[in-house]
Amino acid sequence: MKRITTHRRSTRETEIDLVLEVDGVGTVDVSTGLPFFDHMLAQLAKHARFNLKLRCEGDLEIDAHHTVEDVGIALGEAFDEAMGDKAGVRRFASVTVPLDEAAVEVLLDLSGRPFLHYDITPPGEQILSEPPFDPQLCEEFWRGFVTAAGITMHMVMLRGKNTHHIIEASFKGAASALYDAVKIVDDVMPSTKGVL
Repeated sequence: MKRITTHRRSTRETEIDLVLEVDGVGTVDVSTGLPFFDHMLAQLAKHARFNLKLRCEGDLEIDAHHTVEDVGIALGEAFDEAMGDKAGVRRFASVTVPLDEAAVEVLLDLSGRPFLHYDITPPGEQILSEPPFDPQLCEEFWRGFVTAAGITMHMVMLRGKNTHHIIEASFKGAASALYDAVKIVDDVMPSTKGVL
């Protein structure tokens, strides 16, 4: 079975269209109007080996919050659709990813029970792209994603000084953990409940 889905999310604040292929090679075509966020989504897709095509038209004249959060929700919904019943997946994964002076640990479970522990504390300055990007929005992205996807995720900054490095290490860490967790290892449902 191909784990691929086409998904649309439409609200008064955002219009999102995406195609997600879980068993891809990391091809990325993303446009949200936020270049730094596009860069992080590219890191996520590339290192998870997902093929991702995503377009978002959001109310950036207000701020970036709606765009970032809604992309997380839409991507989580698409991921949940593409994964089907999750029979045979590895399910659990953990990884520590460095980026220069920064290191971030990510642990996740494709549990069907959404939970986010987000302990990422960058120095606080905005990323100086055009428009500038507020790193606090990344928590909103991940909360939207794990809630819609039904994933338990713990994301912990071990160390770091450069905001860009810290945020990028967190996206690469989540990507690497997702890559491991979605692997098909057999045909057994990895839960004593019989469902995930």
